[in-house]
Amino acid sequence: MNNLSLEDVKSYVHEHIGEFHQDRINSLSALKLTKVLQRKNPYLYKAKNMLTSEMIVRGFVDSHISSNEETIFGTWLEGLAIFINSQVFNGWKSGIPGIDLEFDYEGIRYIVNIKSGPNWGNSSQISKLIDDFSRAKRTLRTSNSKLSITAVNGCCYGRDNKPDKGEYYKFCGQKFWSFISGEQNLYTDLIEPLGFEAKKRNEEYSELYVNMINRFSMEFNRYFCQENGAINWVKLIEYNSGENTFELI
Repeated sequence: MNNLSLEDVKSYVHEHIGEFHQDRINSLSALKLTKVLQRKNPYLYKAKNMLTSEMIVRGFVDSHISSNEETIFGTWLEGLAIFINSQVFNGWKSGIPGIDLEFDYEGIRYIVNIKSGPNWGNSSQISKLIDDFSRAKRTLRTSNSKLSITAVNGCCYGRDNKPDKGEYYKFCGQKFWSFISGEQNLYTDLIEPLGFEAKKRNEEYSELYVNMINRFSMEFNRYFCQENGAINWVKLIEYNSGENTFELI
């Protein structure tokens, strides 16, 4: 076990945080109004009495962006966690399906599946996680039958006060960052470097977002507004949920 250098962590974040921002921008640039309208719930916006194109477009787009950014940043945090663990425990990115990180400590091989937060899955997804851990253990014991293996579901934020799940452990927030680094306060030490160049990159993102909302609103008016300007909710629902799909021209 090595001591973690916070300066090395800061250097990694400063070098790689731009990848997260660029992925956000790329995802937004690739977004199409037609795809967003097909993925989100139009009944919700009718129930909320959204009456203008911009309100509806913002509702659809913001909902999409929120879930998408959680995924993008979760992937980025996974890379950060693997880097930190490699500095302390010489861990590595696993090549086993369903496992993100492997490392050895005090005679135990830890296999880790990394998620953003604690409430990431339903019962079937948790069952798959357990199956992935079981398959990974069988794979590793093929070459070393005496290998002691502990499975961990690591969550980058939040808490779980009952970490022992029987087949695996679930470490969240402070417990997770401490587990992979040996540093109790790493979970708060990460906050400052994550803000590197955030203002500049967010300004770029905001300009792209505003232009997209304006463009999508014009498209929405053309496709889903009546001549008097009212929303054509029937056509919107048909486009989103009808059995007979149709193209917007």
